Amino acid sequence: MKIEILGTGCSKCEALTNNVKAAIAKKGIFAQVEKIEDMVKIMEYGVMSTPGLVIDGEVKSTGKLLDVEEIEKLLK
Repeated sequence: MKIEILGTGCSKCEALTNNVKAAIAKKGIFAQVEKIEDMVKIMEYGVMSTPGLVIDGEVKSTGKLLDVEEIEKLLK
């Protein structure tokens, strides 16, 4: 599983990264987590509002700080 966090380093982006790592740990799954800060790459996903969450190439959330439980539901 590949998870990408899209954002320019704002506090919400950092919090989303931490929540993603916590959700992965709680679910006990293996996932590659990558932080994407390049605006060109972010816009390639069609994301205009950060933070963004992409799981296996599919945009799951934009412009919202998801909590650990919300992220767990997206991790199948």
